[in-house]
Formats: sequence, structure tokens, C-alpha cells
Amino acid sequence: MRENQSSVSEFLLLGLPIQPEEQGMYYALFLAMYLTTLLGNLLIILLIRLDSRLHTPMYFFLSHLALTDICFSSVTAPKMLTNMLMQDQSISYAGCICQAYFFLFFADLDSFLLTSMAYDRYVAICHPLHYTTVMSQSLCFLFIIVSWVLSSASALVHTLLLARLSFCGDNTIHHFFCDLSALLKLSSSDTTINQLVILTVGVVVITVPLMCILVSYGLIGATILRRPSVKGICKAFSTCGSHLSVVFLYYGAIIGLYSVPSSNNNNDQDVIVSVLYTVVTPMLNPFIYSLRNRDMKGALGNILMG
Repeated sequence: MRENQSSVSEFLLLGLPIQPEEQGMYYALFLAMYLTTLLGNLLIILLIRLDSRLHTPMYFFLSHLALTDICFSSVTAPKMLTNMLMQDQSISYAGCICQAYFFLFFADLDSFLLTSMAYDRYVAICHPLHYTTVMSQSLCFLFIIVSWVLSSASALVHTLLLARLSFCGDNTIHHFFCDLSALLKLSSSDTTINQLVILTVGVVVITVPLMCILVSYGLIGATILRRPSVKGICKAFSTCGSHLSVVFLYYGAIIGLYSVPSSNNNNDQDVIVSVLYTVVTPMLNPFIYSLRNRDMKGALGNILMG
């Protein structure tokens, strides 16, 4: 059945552009980063669950973002670490397609969650008197459901179009995971439709959310400037600073990965930026939110002090 779709039964992942003698050092580094991602984001979820003061829309979205970051990093990091340790570069056709699907799904989900958090901050700062009415529990759940539906639909469209392609020649992927663009370069089929869908769906899951985030923070900035006060600026910075840091990290990596042209013969740049996007950013999120947020530090202090 699989042979009808592709003559390739497995792919070879070239992995990271590092020298063999440096493999052990980088393995230890990436293992530490992955474990930090898991523990840091699990800690955020735990703190939000245990501290009743964090049962607000902002932290509701943050707990979902932390869970998404755990899953997003887990799609690529374990396989990358296994390949580095075992020196086995192979991944099955089915495994590759599944990895591509879940990578796209959690990447898109991240984008929608960041947009929901930006809207939450907009309502909190620009319409504080109506905050509890507007950001109701039902609206928060609706945002989450819509985010999951749109993300799964987007990833499914890409994956179904990918599964219909033929891979008859080279099966070496110049990456450490089954990246969609890397797979399209390997295909012996016409990928025009795939490329068109990438551009179209990319507008829905990346460009529109980014524009919504920028508009939200533009309106927040305008509101603060209309009523300038040290207290107001400090409050806005404390609640928005951490979120903006994550937004810049997330979208900066995407723009660097997909907007800056790279040579077809040298994919090292894409691989390095992908490491930043898939491993580093999910690891930094807990530090950004815990170090820049008084509520999170307070909740952690309460837990540690019993």
C-alpha cells in the first residue's frame, strides 16, 4: 500500500552541521536544553494549577502555551538526540509524515495562542472596566477550540498534499527532522500546489495572527501614551513585556527561517535557525515568564515555602 505512494520506505536525516568529534558535547547540550524545556514548562503548568490567584484568562492561555511548547519540542528533539547517540540517521516514511504533521500542528497552535494572549492584554489595558465581561470563560475556551481546529486543519492539508507526492531518488534530508520544505525539495513530483498552499495557509496561520498581535500592541501603546503615568507604564511593561519577548523570539525565528533566502546547496543556515525555533525558544519561554512576572515568582515562592 505504501509503495503506491512512494518508492522510498525511509529517509535519512543528516542532522546538525557539527563535526563528529563535537557530537558528544552537543548531545549533552541539547539534552540539557530539552530537559529544561520539559521541566520549565511543566513547572508553569503546575504553578498555574495550584495557585488560585493565577486562575485568570492570561494564565489560562499561558498554561496552554506551556503545554504546546512541551509537545512542539518533543516532536523533533527526542529523534534528534536518538540519532546523535545511536548514529542511526534513518526515519521511516510513515514516521516522517507523522513528524511533519505534528510539527506543523504545534507550530500553528503556538501562533494562535500568542494571538489570544495579545487580545487578552489589549482588553485588560485598553478596556479594564469591561475585562471580566469580555474575557469570559466561554470566550477563552472558544479561543482554544478555534486554535486547535484551525491548527489541525492547516497541518492536515499540508500532510495530505505531502503524502500524495512521489519520492523516487535521493532520500537524504538535509535537516535534523522532516521539515516540509526539505521534503518538497526531495520529491520527484510537481510541488506547485504544495507551494501555493504553503503561501495561502501561511497567511492564515502566521501573517494574520502576527498582524493581530501588532495591532493589539499598537493600541495598547496608544492607550498608555494617552494616559501617561509611571505606574501605568510599569504595569503595562510587567504584563506585556514577557509576552512581547516570546512573540519576538517566535516570529523572529520564523521570519529568519522562511523569509531570508538560503542557498539550495547549503542548508546549514536553515538548520541552525530551526534549532533556535524548535529547541531554544520553547526552553526560554519559562524563564521569560517566570523572571519577568511578579505573579509567577510569587506563586513559586508560595509553593517552595509550603
